[in-house]
Amino acid sequence: KIYVLVNVDDYSRYTWTHFLRSKDETPEVLIDFLRLVQRGLQAQVRVVRTDKGMKFLNQTLHAFFAAEGIQHQTSVARTHEQNGIVERRNRTLVEAARTMLSAAKVPL
Repeated sequence: KIYVLVNVDDYSRYTWTHFLRSKDETPEVLIDFLRLVQRGLQAQVRVVRTDKGMKFLNQTLHAFFAAEGIQHQTSVARTHEQNGIVERRNRTLVEAARTMLSAAKVPL
């Protein structure tokens, strides 16, 4: 099973996807991504908005957010509307993947 971590810039709607072997990789991949954005693009990340999944609520991410001065916002459990931008992007990615598989005549 493969997991996908989707990061969307709230302003530009630019999207990055990260493929994970397990959900346990999430903190490390997210921290590496945020460092890349902050150092590589010279952009200050001010807010990270996630759902309340345990992959986002852990000491590793909490310590990183505190050290970098990043505010961590979480949506209410089972309220996908509060993460609407990412939820819609996820749906678009799934639809695109299905379309490519269908065009390649690969069974779904």
